[in-house]
Amino acid sequence: MEKIKVLTAKLGFDIHSRGITVVNRLLRDTGMEVVYLGNQYPETIVAAALDEDVDIIAIGSLSSTGLDYAQKLMNLLKEKNAEDIPVVFGGIVAPDEIHRLKEIGLVSYFPPGSDLDEMAKAFTDLAAQKQK
Repeated sequence: MEKIKVLTAKLGFDIHSRGITVVNRLLRDTGMEVVYLGNQYPETIVAAALDEDVDIIAIGSLSSTGLDYAQKLMNLLKEKNAEDIPVVFGGIVAPDEIHRLKEIGLVSYFPPGSDLDEMAKAFTDLAAQKQK
């Protein structure tokens, strides 16, 4: 299997960066190529994902706007006929909004404190499914 290429970004102006830093290091240490955009809006994330021909998009947010931005990102992927790029979400989601994750089309959710080994396996499995 080719090296897995993952684009990571924080949604909007969420200044909490510790989690995505840990995830970036995990992905890199497991042999994946990481394209980290920092804080961005959905338009920039989708454009970069297409330019970089990534296998997976991993977005994160600890703010209340995270799912709204994720919805916009998924709509943009659909408009660009790029729905085959799986999108993983990390961060905080209010308990009454957990149902929105699947509705939006996000393939995995990793809240703070998620098991890193499980996370790495999930990324590897997603890339393998996409490359079939």
